[in-house]
Amino acid sequence: MGSQTRTFVQQECWHKLTACGYPNPPPNEEVATAASSKLVGSRIILPSSQVQPRINRSLQLALFATSITWVIAANLLAGRAARGLAVRLRLSDEFLLLNAVFLVFLLVIGFALLQGIVARGTSLRRTIGLPRRPTSLSEWATGAAIGWSVILVAVLPPALTGSLHVRFWLDPRAWWLAGLNLATIAVLAMAAEIAFRGYPFRRLIDAIGPAWATIVISVVYGISATINQNSTYLSLLIAVAFSALLCTAWLRTHALWLGWGLHFAWIASLGVLFGLPVTGLPLASTDNLSSIIETRAIGAFWLTGGDLGPEGALVTPLLLFAAIVAVILVSRDWAWNYTRKPLIAAGYPVDVPPPAAHEEMERQIPAATPALVQILPSTPQTRSVQSEP
Repeated sequence: MGSQTRTFVQQECWHKLTACGYPNPPPNEEVATAASSKLVGSRIILPSSQVQPRINRSLQLALFATSITWVIAANLLAGRAARGLAVRLRLSDEFLLLNAVFLVFLLVIGFALLQGIVARGTSLRRTIGLPRRPTSLSEWATGAAIGWSVILVAVLPPALTGSLHVRFWLDPRAWWLAGLNLATIAVLAMAAEIAFRGYPFRRLIDAIGPAWATIVISVVYGISATINQNSTYLSLLIAVAFSALLCTAWLRTHALWLGWGLHFAWIASLGVLFGLPVTGLPLASTDNLSSIIETRAIGAFWLTGGDLGPEGALVTPLLLFAAIVAVILVSRDWAWNYTRKPLIAAGYPVDVPPPAAHEEMERQIPAATPALVQILPSTPQTRSVQSEP
């Protein structure tokens, strides 16, 4: 193929690439790669490097499906292991805590193996979404404050209308169960965050983007949280909105600290602090976490949520939307420090030599004669008018 024919083929390739939305042609050494593409009618078959993003998306979707499958399997295995150990050692009160501990262990092992297949050398804490950072404690405390505030505002209307009937149990065993329930809730909230937003959520982001990933993972979370309960369409909507809140916490910090604290405070405030039912918790069945305070809601279903509590009340979705706004506002510094992508210089190097006529004009300009500079002394050379005697 002659040089003129080769140049024509290169130009035709880049005309078609530009028409498909590709940028202007790169320098000459990269044009040969584009020219190696095959022209078939009005289509252009790109080299294998252009197919890489499609392969990466398929890989991320496969990792997401595998991780969700492992979450289901780990939940079943953890429940059987905890039940067997609780029966053997007579630890009926500690069953939920054992279940949560086994579940976290299995999730960490499974996600570490999946991450090791595609990218070796990633730290375990970063794989599960809990990286070591100086602001981890403040992030967790901020999330806990937001979760507690949402539940407090949700409980306030039925409390003011006299729809809540409270009973107290102040035996020493009640205080022991309260501490045990708090520990159980902390581990269960961690397990739920690792299972949904620790690893699968990130794989889904890499495959379909953060917006669609938030929608998909929130629907999956909502179904898993309400499938075994006497749920309603409103409680399902609340579970989906709560997951969207937790996904927002991840997207703003790229860690689970904020979402973990929020999830813990949500369950602890409902079950332990106010003694209300907790139904929207996936991966575990927690019919009653109250030990010191037990509350019954009697009144309009849209106000109290009935047997579902605030997780079935009409005001809760509005509070969750306000919580999303609060998370965005309080996480501005963390979003800047942990999610901002560094600016990387890119583009094609452009070194254009000056025209020959311009160089010839510069040579014709006579060189300027250097000017003489007189340096004056820095101290006076004459005597002062008022001389010293």
